[in-house]
Amino acid sequence: MMKELFQTLQVQRWDDHRYYHHSRINQSLHLLSAMSFLVSYVMLFINPVMASMIAWLVAMTARQSGHFFFEPKGYDFVNQATHEHKEEIKVGYNLNRKIVLIAIWALIPVVVYFWPQYMTWAVPQAYEDTYWRMVGMCWLFLGVAGLLFRVGQLCIIQNAQAAVAWALKILTDPFHDIKMYYRSPVYLMKGQLIDPMDHVQPH
Repeated sequence: MMKELFQTLQVQRWDDHRYYHHSRINQSLHLLSAMSFLVSYVMLFINPVMASMIAWLVAMTARQSGHFFFEPKGYDFVNQATHEHKEEIKVGYNLNRKIVLIAIWALIPVVVYFWPQYMTWAVPQAYEDTYWRMVGMCWLFLGVAGLLFRVGQLCIIQNAQAAVAWALKILTDPFHDIKMYYRSPVYLMKGQLIDPMDHVQPH
């Protein structure tokens, strides 16, 4: 069972890379995101609010900016697939799902500012003393909820193995992204905007 789980994880990682990381700018932003997420992982045990701020304002902003603004949306000749097909089969959050998640993320500071009483259920009482501490804890709750929500969806539409593998992928992506994309800024400085994906194309 563990062997099958890790095989599923490897397939999900490989598909994510070959389908959604052609842009060297996107890869470089993922490198920045990965390093920021690792800092937030450490800060989670020291200062959860700061961990949440780093994760959402730096790591997630860099990560999703790469996908939304720099990743090609046309026909994928490397994988012989349309953008629409890739979005349809994506295991995790595709662009439409990400828009919903980001909209909730952006709405939280507004709700906390004008109607804080509606958000206290998600925040431990010790973090209700200031606006930003409350926002940070709500964002932390959103991150956990977003992960669990998609895991639940995958259990229903696919199976538990795919869901658990995806959760492991998300949690360990920072380590894997550093391994995959640490050279991307160098290629970018050399003027290579798109990864030729020679390792993906059949020979």
